[in-house]
Amino acid sequence: MKSIEELEAKLAEPSEALIRDIAAIEGDILLLGVGGKMGPSLAKLLMNAIKQAGASNRVIGASRFSEKGLREQLEAEGIETIACDLLNEEQLQSLPDASNVIYMAGNKFGTTGNESFTWAMNAYLPGRVTEKYRNSRIVVFSSGNVYPFTPVGSGGADETTPPSPVGEYGQSCLGRERVFEHFSKVHSTKMLVYRLNYAIDLRYGVLLEIAKSVQGGKPIDLTMGHANIIWQGDANEIAIRSLLVCEAPARFLNVTGPETMSIRWAAEKFGERLGIEPVFTGTESDNALLNNSTKCHQLFGYPRVSLLQMIDWVAEWVEAGGATLNKPTHFQERKGKF
Repeated sequence: MKSIEELEAKLAEPSEALIRDIAAIEGDILLLGVGGKMGPSLAKLLMNAIKQAGASNRVIGASRFSEKGLREQLEAEGIETIACDLLNEEQLQSLPDASNVIYMAGNKFGTTGNESFTWAMNAYLPGRVTEKYRNSRIVVFSSGNVYPFTPVGSGGADETTPPSPVGEYGQSCLGRERVFEHFSKVHSTKMLVYRLNYAIDLRYGVLLEIAKSVQGGKPIDLTMGHANIIWQGDANEIAIRSLLVCEAPARFLNVTGPETMSIRWAAEKFGERLGIEPVFTGTESDNALLNNSTKCHQLFGYPRVSLLQMIDWVAEWVEAGGATLNKPTHFQERKGKF
């Protein structure tokens, strides 16, 4: 992949499993927060799957649409768009009904110094949305940041691990989950809470940050020495297919790749591909923010894109000077400050 067009086409390629599952998803699909990092590629993937399945679901995307040209781009794919500030009650209530909702709205970066907005987005808004869409199936994007750090050799936190988030962002994510969970119980709303750790494409993500550091000769901090990642196309597929396994009370699902990836190892692999010796600082801690996704793989199978394939693609992208989004993940953060 040498261009953004090729990348976006790859992200929008549905698997046979997704095409099959789309045929079983009845009704319109509303994407709340479609303007975020994952929303546009998820919407395009969804439209391609619907077309290939010969289905007739409407796809509606709601967002502030602060990125110039995004709304027109989505509409060109057949996605209906609505400009909406979800915190504005009148605008929220004016949204159309939908049998299926994928909730991607939230705030992470800039939390420090603006904590009240983060809590409003991540913990107040979910109650308003669930009251309006109490009769819908809802997939709720959340984060592995709700978990405590776990020992590197433990396999990571699974869905039975009690949440214990570090910092206000993680705490607000847990607030989001608890509010959705409450209204799922009150209204018997079928839900799945989708706890994601580090989706990547070639323009942003953990691997891009490591590769750019290797290329630039910048020291790579090994204190957070391990992480989980998943190709964004695979993460998007799982989110869509999760509409079919929503439950009341809400179901919880960890979503990431199968490996506990060593940051040192990944940097060395980029060093081999780029012909540059990585520079390291710090020493690996004996714990990290890790997400055990074995239940997800049991439900949906293993991701289609492997870790080494992602490393190859990112190395080629970086070497070619491919475009980036300048949206760091801050995966190295150990104090929960975003």
